[in-house]
Amino acid sequence: MRVDGAQQADGEFQTWQREHQDPVSPEYPAVGSPARFDPFELESVMLNLDASLRIRARHQFFGWTQGTLQSLVEHQLLICALQNEAPARFHVDSFSTVPVEPTHFSELFRQDVFLVPHLIKSWEENHNQVITFEAGNGDQFAASALARELTRLGASHIVAHGTHDATGQLTSFFTFACRPGSISPRQAYYVELLVPFLHSAWIRTQVNWQAKSAGARPAVTGFLTPREREILEWIYRGKSNIEVGMILKISPLTAKNHVQKILRKLGVLNRTQAVGKALALRILTT
Repeated sequence: MRVDGAQQADGEFQTWQREHQDPVSPEYPAVGSPARFDPFELESVMLNLDASLRIRARHQFFGWTQGTLQSLVEHQLLICALQNEAPARFHVDSFSTVPVEPTHFSELFRQDVFLVPHLIKSWEENHNQVITFEAGNGDQFAASALARELTRLGASHIVAHGTHDATGQLTSFFTFACRPGSISPRQAYYVELLVPFLHSAWIRTQVNWQAKSAGARPAVTGFLTPREREILEWIYRGKSNIEVGMILKISPLTAKNHVQKILRKLGVLNRTQAVGKALALRILTT
């Protein structure tokens, strides 16, 4: 029987499709296809992409990743690592609104010789696609200091993704530490979608825009008392009212009252907004 040209071409195209499907993570296109987003998801994605394009400073990146971005990828801690030529290899920064010391996790990431190399190697072997990992599952990597701290934080479920240059070499790596069971293929797809925007936004925060501006605004600190600025520093470091009270040897109630005064003076509603505005006003410095 003779097959006409259109039928033959259609058959060849279907064969090509089957042969060229991605063998690494076939479930992501099926589960996370933009065509299957509901209106709320589409709006949330667009809001996040738009927010990322407006970022020029660290406090803006903090506000985005710990605010709007949480609607798509709920996480307890975000660790950003940028490849460099220095002996330390990575420039690392961490962002979190839970009571932790972000700089502590940055240093653990930088010094880790077990979990971090494994994550990066797994990402590279997965054709530079999103990977997930359970840091507290009792395997050999669970013994690393970083894995232990993530488990203690209750954020042992890792989803990670990076960017690379034209030669395939790693340029940046983003690690989301999440509660166990909180990351589905849908959230992994969001990470894959958003990491290029994360990379661009975070790179922009590394530029000293204030130094480039002839009319750089001086720091505004006079309307907060020295004690309030001290407490604001500890809030920035993720300390709770109880922890601030123990550090400063004051009662938790006194610490809470100071925090409420700080919020009123800054004209904000919560601690995250207070940190963001304090960074913008240069009351706090990164």
